[in-house]
Amino acid sequence: MKIKARMLIAGTILAFAAGCVSVPLAPGAAAVVITRDPAAVSSCSPVGNVALDAQQQGTDPVGQIRNQAVGLGGNVVLDTTRSIQEAWGTGPSTGVIYRCPDTNHATSGS
Repeated sequence: MKIKARMLIAGTILAFAAGCVSVPLAPGAAAVVITRDPAAVSSCSPVGNVALDAQQQGTDPVGQIRNQAVGLGGNVVLDTTRSIQEAWGTGPSTGVIYRCPDTNHATSGS
């Protein structure tokens, strides 16, 4: 019985630890701005879309989105996640990636 209890505790700890995994950021990803203000990207060029699947949403969605933005040459993401409930409180799950000449403007609109 003690072995089963220990295995249950160890499994629970591993499950929680797996849910807290952060994604290593690509070079430049930390500087990517995420905003919900469409006006912040009015002078920017769209370069692609992002849509995280359920697994990606559970593993550092902000890091995932920033890495995808850098991979497409973008520096700002317009978060189009419909609601906080859709994001399960973890962060953005859909968006449009933009290349903006001035990210200070985008930062002020977030």
